[in-house]
Amino acid sequence: MERMSNDAARNELLSLLRERSVFRGDFTLASGGKSSYYIDCRLTTFHPRGAWLCGELMHRLIRNAQKQRCVEIDATGGLTMGADPLALAIGMFSQFAKDEKVLEVFSVRKAPKAHGQTKLIEGNFKQGQTVVVLDDVVTRGESTLTAIDAVETEGGKIAFVAVLVDRQEGGRQKIEERGYTVYPLFTKEELLGGNVQPPQSAERVVA
Repeated sequence: MERMSNDAARNELLSLLRERSVFRGDFTLASGGKSSYYIDCRLTTFHPRGAWLCGELMHRLIRNAQKQRCVEIDATGGLTMGADPLALAIGMFSQFAKDEKVLEVFSVRKAPKAHGQTKLIEGNFKQGQTVVVLDDVVTRGESTLTAIDAVETEGGKIAFVAVLVDRQEGGRQKIEERGYTVYPLFTKEELLGGNVQPPQSAERVVA
């Protein structure tokens, strides 16, 4: 499979997100806030073509930020489940790209496993590694900060944060106040600039 230009890949993924993941209606967010729209990135990140494009573009974003910041990256991951398909897509694209150092993949549990090794972080993560924390959508930043806390607790070092969509509602600023730069692939303004799904018939409570 040939790699696309950055602009072509961005345009295709943006179209997919607008088509599959942006909804209009009356929504109550997990934070308790109200919204006239909802972004469900999982409808795109779990889609085969969407996953491939996310892997390609997020991989490129991470490698560019890595070069800019002069850091080495061992792995990517974040809080389950929003970050899970992103991390796996990035890791698979890293393998496809024949990176000299392929990016490993991990997933942060919402609570430690109750049996076995009682892990808080699953997958390929080791103490002392430098990682990129991922999220699909950043609204107020809580899920991203939870993942950051877990990585720090388990002895990891965080290079920066990479997100698919920044909802531009203060989450990015909250994360950066903790000292971690956030690199978004898209913003809310970009996603809402095109056609979206018709209004929902009833109010929904969404995570």
